[in-house]
This record gives sequence, structure tokens and C-alpha cells, in this order.
Amino acid sequence: MSSVVRNSALAPVPATERPFGLRDHASLWLSLGVGLLVIQVGSFLVPAMGTREAFAAIVFGSILGAGLLAWTAKIGCDSGLSSAGLMHATYGSAFARLPIVLNIVQLIGWTTFELVVMRDGLVAILRDLGWIAPAPAAAAGAAPAHALQIAAPWSLPPAAIVATLAFGALLLVLANGSMVTLVRRFVSRFGLPLVLISLAWLTWQFAGLAAMKGWDELWARPGSGGMSMLGAVDLVIAMPISWLPLVADFSRHGRDGRGALAGTWIGYAIANAWCYSLGVLVALSAPTTDLVTALLLAQGGLIALGLILIDELDNAYGDVYSGAVASHSLAPRRSVRGWGMALAALCTVLALMLPMHGLEPFLLLLSSVFVPLCGVILGRLGGLRDVAARVGAARVEWVAVAIWFGGVTLFHLLPRWTTDFGSALPTLAATFLLARLTRR
Repeated sequence: MSSVVRNSALAPVPATERPFGLRDHASLWLSLGVGLLVIQVGSFLVPAMGTREAFAAIVFGSILGAGLLAWTAKIGCDSGLSSAGLMHATYGSAFARLPIVLNIVQLIGWTTFELVVMRDGLVAILRDLGWIAPAPAAAAGAAPAHALQIAAPWSLPPAAIVATLAFGALLLVLANGSMVTLVRRFVSRFGLPLVLISLAWLTWQFAGLAAMKGWDELWARPGSGGMSMLGAVDLVIAMPISWLPLVADFSRHGRDGRGALAGTWIGYAIANAWCYSLGVLVALSAPTTDLVTALLLAQGGLIALGLILIDELDNAYGDVYSGAVASHSLAPRRSVRGWGMALAALCTVLALMLPMHGLEPFLLLLSSVFVPLCGVILGRLGGLRDVAARVGAARVEWVAVAIWFGGVTLFHLLPRWTTDFGSALPTLAATFLLARLTRR
């Protein structure tokens, strides 16, 4: 007799395995919301926008984007389902495999990108300390750094190889452990306080540089044009929206939906607003456009950058863990822990071979399919009490599928028509309304 394999990704988490309270949700998402990429994207708001308009867009976009993330977290907590389970409940058990596979692909890409970011940041710190030689000048006729070509691992500088393997080994160790234990014992107690201290220090330093240029002048500085207010809000909510396909994998371990909603909303809104605002400060006051160089130029910036790089590791772990849950939903014979270790090893190899900075536009393009995907999920599942009962109820929910495909088309057509409204907000609104109106 063959034993039945339990697919834990598609079954609700038992009440005895739900220890997360409001503080755990808030700590987790405040930590996951901090990152060098978020600070870098914040710097894109200026000089296109005026300073006051940029900060207004940051506050409004962070509250709105974190609210969408928190609502999805509540659905995951109330139902006990993973993100893959929510996709099954919305699109049908057969069709859901497509968005799950796409989600796994993007998670592998973003994990690899995080490893490259951590590696490059560590190498920059070591060069700043004088422990390794400066980067050699590019040879004439050499391929640009962003060229999309697979390279041999040994073509990287030795320090970069060692740094990649070191971060990959740490990721393997984390993937072999318990997600719940990591969040409750490390992130909440140690990781988050260190990151908050580093952010506070960098904010103090760059606010001081801005004050030397004159706060009144900077605050009244007009934008050069090219970005509307709604377009800026669209850019601000890009980061919280990127976590929508992952959030339920963590919130399903929460004790109650209200705690998941409030904790996720508060934690991520603070992190997103803070990092975007820091990016604006850096862009206004730093003498260089390179973010890592600008952070290193700040007093104590080397230590602060090091702490932020450590925090990047939990972002990579979040991607790996969610990818492992999604993979387990497709192939449950391998455990979530086994899938996590396999994905961590794969991403380490890819970080040694792929030019991830050149592949970033592809990852952003792939991420765009999840904006309408999550709009449909919120429209179909928001407010329902029997979400878990919908898993396996249908093989294909054709109306939901059609709305998703239409949303992806709308997302990419909007920039051709106008740049005043962005793409994410109109697409989310349209797919949510259509999904809600057609909900049975």
C-alpha cells in the first residue's frame, strides 16, 4: 500500500502551529521592508518631482501599498492557506500551477539578485577598508557589465566568489531551520533592532548633509518634470506589491487575522516610507549617484551598510522560503525544508554565473503579472469565510483566468496611452472590481 503524501502548502495550518502575534508580524515585515533596493528606488523620485511632492507620494503610497499587503496577509491568516493555496482557491487546482511556476521563477531570480547585491556590497566594504585591491578598469572592447551572457564562476574576482559562497552557505543554514523560530528568536530580538539603529544613523547623517545645503531651499525645490503624483505613488507601492505573492506563506502562521492585518500594515508601512525617504535624502545631499558609495561616504556608513547587508539576508531567505512552499505545493514528496535547501543551492550557483543587474528588467517585467493576479485574489477571496473550502472545488475558474489575462494586458498597455496614472493602481482597481462583481 502506498502512503498518502500530505501537501502542507494546500492545507490550512493547524491552530497549534500558529504562534505569530501582532508583534511578530510587525517585526517580520518591518525587517523584510528594509533593503538597499528600496532605498535605491526611493532616489528615483528626484529630481523629477519636487521634494514636498516626493514625500507626500511616499507617505500615501506606503500606507496604501502596505494596506494591500496587510489585507492579503489577513486572508492567508484567516484561511490558514499559503499563497499557493490562495491561487488554487481563486483560479482552480489545474490552472493555478501556471502562476505558481511563474512565482517560483521570479523568487529564484530575486533570491539570486539579493545574493549579488550582498556580495557586491561586501566587496565594496572590503575595498573601502583597503583589504582587497581596487576594481580593475574595464578593458577596451570588453562586454558591458549588464551584458546578458553566462559567465564562468572563475571569471569573478576571488573576493566576489568567496563572498557569494559565504552568503549562499548562510542561506542554506537558514533554509535548513524553522521559519517560525527564525522570525521569533532572531529577527524580532536581534536583527530588527540593529537594522533600525543603522537606518536611524544614516538618516541622521544625510539629514545633516541636507541641512548644510539649506532645508528651506531643498523643501521648496521644484521638480524637473517627467513624473506625475500618481506615477510616483505607483513607484512607491511597487515594493509592497512585489511581496503580495509571498505574504500568505508567513501570515498563515498567525493566531488571528486582525493581528496579521495590523502587524503587517504597521511594520511594512514604516519600513517602506523610511527607506524611500532615505533614498530621497541621499539623492538630494550625496555627491554621487552610486548608492553604496554614497552610504560609505557617510560618517559611520561602513558599519551601517554592513548591518543593512546582513538584513538583506532575511529578504533572500523570505524569497527562498516562499519558493520552497510553492514548490512543495507542486511536488509534495519533497518537504518544504528540502525544497528550501535545493533552491538556496541553485541560487548560489546562479549568482556566480548570471549578470543579475542586467536581468533585473526581466524580473521587473515578470513581477508585473502578479499585480493583476493579486487584484483578482483580493476581489474573489476578500471577506469570504470559507476560503479553504474552495481549494480543489474547480479545476479551472475561467472567469478569474480571463480577468487576470486582461489585467496583464492592461498593465502593459497603460504606459502607451498615458504616463499620468501609472500601471499598478489602475490595474489593481480594474481586476479587483471585475473579480468582485463576478464572484459567486
